[in-house]
Amino acid sequence: MTSLHRLNALQNELRSTLNLNDDYQLEVNGNDVRAKFIGLQLSSVFQPIIDLNKNEALGYEALLRAVDQKGNVIAPPAAFRQAEVAERLVKFDRVCRTLHTLNFLNMGKSSGLLFLNVHPELLVAVNSHGKVFEQVLHQHDVATNEVVIEIHESAVSAEKLLADAIVNYRERGYKIAIDDFGKEHSNLDRLWTLAPEFVKLDSEIIRRAEFNPRLQRILPKLVEIIIELDAEVVIEGIETQSQLDLARHAGIHFAQGFLLGRPAPASEWEEPLANCAAA
Repeated sequence: MTSLHRLNALQNELRSTLNLNDDYQLEVNGNDVRAKFIGLQLSSVFQPIIDLNKNEALGYEALLRAVDQKGNVIAPPAAFRQAEVAERLVKFDRVCRTLHTLNFLNMGKSSGLLFLNVHPELLVAVNSHGKVFEQVLHQHDVATNEVVIEIHESAVSAEKLLADAIVNYRERGYKIAIDDFGKEHSNLDRLWTLAPEFVKLDSEIIRRAEFNPRLQRILPKLVEIIIELDAEVVIEGIETQSQLDLARHAGIHFAQGFLLGRPAPASEWEEPLANCAAA
C-alpha cells in the first residue's frame, strides 16, 4: 500500500503539475488509487483488449467510475457534464487520465498499452495537447508511446482542429485510436486524413452482424479497407462466442467485450491476462 508520506507527496506533485486547487484529493483503498474532485469520488476500472492471434492482452482501456457525495453512482457522461457546468472540464479530464495512469502502474510493465479516452470538447478547446499529461507520465516512467489516446471523431465537427489535435498528440509520441467508428457520422475519408494506429469499431456493428448475413459479408471488406489504411482494427462489444467467431472470420485481430473480460479494478488484473480468448 502507498504510504501516507508518499501519497501526500504524490498529491502535491499532481496538484502542482495539473494546477489544481484544494478541492482535489487523492486516497488509497487497498491497492486502488482514488480521487475526489468537484464533489465526486472517482475511481478506475480497466477492460482488456485482446490480441486474438496471441490470446493475450494487447492492453487495457481505462474507464471512469464516479460516485457523488450521497453515494449515488454517476455515469461518466454525467460526471463530465457536471465538470463542464462547473467550468472545470479540462482539469477534470486531466485528473481522470492521471488517476487511470496511477492505477495502471499497479498492474506492472507487462500490461501492454493503456487506452485513454479524451473528452471531445478538449480537442477543440485546448492547445498543446498532451503536454501537461506528458509531464505526469514522465514523472512515473511511462513513455507516451505506451499510451493510446481514444478519440470519438464523430463528436467533433471541426475538421482542422481535430486534425491539429491529433498531430499534436502524435508529435509527443502518443498513439491514436478512433473510437466507436461506424456510429453516427463516421466516415472513411477521416480515417485517411487522421491516420490513426487503431480503429475501434462500434459495438453495434458486431451485434447486428450476428443476425444480418449482409453485414456479415460487408464486415470483412470494411476491415480490409481499414487495414489498407495502416490501422489495426479493434472490435468492441464482444459478448457471445458467435460474435467472436464472426470477428475472427472478418480478419479482425483485436477484440474487446464482456466475453473476453469485464471492466475491473487494476488490482484484479495484476497478473498478465493470457489464454482468455476462445480458440
